[in-house]
Amino acid sequence: MRGAFRGDQRVDVNALVARLEAVRRFLGLVDGYLPDNQLGAAHTLIERAGARLALSRNHTVVALAGATGSGKSSLFNALARMGLSPVGVRRPTTGATHACVWGPPDGGTQLLDWIGVLPRHRFVRESVLDGDDESALHGLVLLDLPDFDSVQRSHQLEVDRLLGLVDLVVWVVDPQKYADCVIHTSYLREFHRHRDVTLVVLNQTDRLPPAELPRVLADLRRLLDADGLDGVPLLATTAVEPDSIAGLREALEHTVAERQAALRRLRGDLEAAVTDLAELVEPGEPSGLNDATVVALNRALAGTAGVPAVADAVETAYRHRGAATTGWPLVRGWRRLRPDPLRRLHLPHGPDDAAESLVAATSVPDPTATQRSALGLAIRSVADRAGAGLPASWPAAVTAAARSRLADLPDALDTEIARADLGMGRRPLWWRLVGGLQWLVTATAMVGLGWLVLGYALRALGLPELDHPTVGAVPLPTGLLLGGLLAGLLVAALTRPALRWAARRARRRAEQRLTATVADVGAAYVLAPMRAVLSSYTEARQALWDATGH
Repeated sequence: MRGAFRGDQRVDVNALVARLEAVRRFLGLVDGYLPDNQLGAAHTLIERAGARLALSRNHTVVALAGATGSGKSSLFNALARMGLSPVGVRRPTTGATHACVWGPPDGGTQLLDWIGVLPRHRFVRESVLDGDDESALHGLVLLDLPDFDSVQRSHQLEVDRLLGLVDLVVWVVDPQKYADCVIHTSYLREFHRHRDVTLVVLNQTDRLPPAELPRVLADLRRLLDADGLDGVPLLATTAVEPDSIAGLREALEHTVAERQAALRRLRGDLEAAVTDLAELVEPGEPSGLNDATVVALNRALAGTAGVPAVADAVETAYRHRGAATTGWPLVRGWRRLRPDPLRRLHLPHGPDDAAESLVAATSVPDPTATQRSALGLAIRSVADRAGAGLPASWPAAVTAAARSRLADLPDALDTEIARADLGMGRRPLWWRLVGGLQWLVTATAMVGLGWLVLGYALRALGLPELDHPTVGAVPLPTGLLLGGLLAGLLVAALTRPALRWAARRARRRAEQRLTATVADVGAAYVLAPMRAVLSSYTEARQALWDATGH
């Protein structure tokens, strides 16, 4: 029997731990992105593997599993050479798991505590009367499980639980029910990934004529091969003949001596979990973000944030302020009575408004239903493009990530719009030059007006009149007054087209700055969560690759 097991190749515990750690890393990376029901088996593996590796690896837990009447308990007692587990004709006979530990119980007790075998059903196979007869099995923890086809549901659940914890399973079948559908479809086929920790025993062979035994064994081998258990050791035993269990005993001795069954069982569980997890990340390569969809997203964000309205306000404010600075001083006062467009929207309209803009909300018009719908479609389009080509569940995770901060997006946009530099903090130099020219011509008009008023006053008082130089046929005071007034109007008229051109230029610059600002918000609130999912997907694939042991 030393060459019977497929798992004679030793398992490197360090490599196994590294692979388990890779699975743990995979679970951490996909947490929150994939449904929990798809990760339950992997989480169970990590939990059980950690617990089993922390317990004694000098003990090997072997379970005798089988249907009602297969003779498990009789075989258990024959291997222990003691009547430990009750045997009878009433079904089900085995209602609770019984355990027998060969050798000192240290370590084995902790294993049985973890497995959940009640203390009253535990036995220690250690006697000075045996001498060295049982020494070859020291470290064996043998379990007699309840019947998996018991009419009591609790027995079935107990068997299913224990089959996930033991290191090696000995399936006990009898000549009457070895081909039963339940054991093959519900149990043996599920163990096709654990062939190196599986052994099948055809028990009660004393009930068969000697000529029929080879045929039954051949038929059972055919069924096992169909279950994916080709190469699994198949033995014939009968509890009433001690010599017939020698092969089974030798197989157990070999397993106990190797101390590899626990590691092989964990390796089989790991490979089964990795195979299932592979469907979650393969095949599929993320398409990444598409420039066209990102541009469409930024355009939708700009509409939602009210960038066009703010840009219009900048243009209007530029003309308003420019006219107030470069216009005719005599009519500037009434312009100051009109509200500043940026102030009306609670936007920073000068260098002294920076601190206020960090706190106060703007009065930019709320987005329309059309704009909100356009934003939703743009986000969906970016997510669909980024998640294209990914395995199932991942595209939905990308979409969910893209929309994860959607509720915070309006406030974030409003805050950044309020903080944005609209380029209106300083007055252009040419405004001041034109404004100075306007004050100069106005002062000229005032000098002419004052000169004329003084002349009229002197005339009215009968005082000598002032000499009025003339410019051509026009007295100098009159020329100063009329020239100053006409020059001021002319400068204002010539400045107005320049103001309109400069206002449009200021609008374009403000719109570019605002678009860049909302793009940064979109990158932080929409694109960054999606990139996190795509990065987790890539890292999860690498972690799963590491878990395969390549």
